[in-house]
Amino acid sequence: MSHTVVERELELRLILSPERSVPVPARLGYRSDDPYAVHVAFHITSTRPVHWTFSRELLVEGVFRQCGHGDVRVWPTKSEGRSVVLMALSSPDGDALLEAPAAQVSAWLERTLRAVPPGSEAEQLGIDDALDELLAR
Repeated sequence: MSHTVVERELELRLILSPERSVPVPARLGYRSDDPYAVHVAFHITSTRPVHWTFSRELLVEGVFRQCGHGDVRVWPTKSEGRSVVLMALSSPDGDALLEAPAAQVSAWLERTLRAVPPGSEAEQLGIDDALDELLAR
């Protein structure tokens, strides 16, 4: 079975204070063989990118309204007249607030939703086929 990969390079802003932010190159990734998740790789000053994985549904909802709790929270807002999506990420290593251009995130999400429409994720995993095969023995 072939799988679809949807990727997008973009520049996020790491918010350090209300007056200061720094650019952070990032790659959004989605794979149809992992249909419930989105993957974000942040290219910071470390030798290897920092990877985060969280629910595609969380990011889709976060483009329209505040959602999430715990380690990942996402919400839309305006910054200097531009529509942006904020992602608050928390880990034992620290916290980060990142700003992404809403239009670019939305366009990428639309591509993922065309690749695997909402509600059809389980079909991508082949669980029903595997169960049928297992139970037929």
